[in-house]
Amino acid sequence: MTVMTFEDAAHALVETGRRIDGRGWAPATAGNYSVRLDDGSFAVTTSGRHKGRLVAGDIMRVDGAGQGLTPGKPSAETWLHLALYHAFPEANAVLHGHSPQAVGLSRAVPEATEWVFRGHEMLKVFPGIDTHEAELRLPIVDNSQDMAVIEAAVAPARLAPNAAPAYLIRSHGVYAWGKDLDEAERVLEATEWLIAAELAEMSFRNGAGR
Repeated sequence: MTVMTFEDAAHALVETGRRIDGRGWAPATAGNYSVRLDDGSFAVTTSGRHKGRLVAGDIMRVDGAGQGLTPGKPSAETWLHLALYHAFPEANAVLHGHSPQAVGLSRAVPEATEWVFRGHEMLKVFPGIDTHEAELRLPIVDNSQDMAVIEAAVAPARLAPNAAPAYLIRSHGVYAWGKDLDEAERVLEATEWLIAAELAEMSFRNGAGR
């Protein structure tokens, strides 16, 4: 099932929030999650709630323009979620995490506009990839308090050849999406694993040269 009722989505997002927080990717009140609903609206996490302690009342509905359809204040980044749904009609869930590894990588390469993963078995987790002998490009864009600036920067990169169904906002975190909530979570988890593996490799290489 790729689309949900609001009630099912609220329950699923609560559980997803607990898992993501348990991995250390949602410190304090960081992160935001959403699901496309069966009526064409969207379930989104409300602003300022700890994602490891969500309850159903912390999930609200918004329309395609981000206007609230139920009580609550949506995340300021809801616009970035909606931009992904508009760009990718097959996407039905978006997850945004704030792992220290992803933030650290983005800050360590301040001029980079992407990070390319090659040769990892984990690449086979991503839709359409069936071999480790593949290349996956993770776009990196600068952070901004203006969501339109972020979207304008990342929009062309998302459509580049071998682009991941994810992108990294510098000093901020990873956005990942999928055909349903399970796939979006797999994409986020695989992206975070790849980032951690690349950082570990760089650390070992630097240590070996001492």
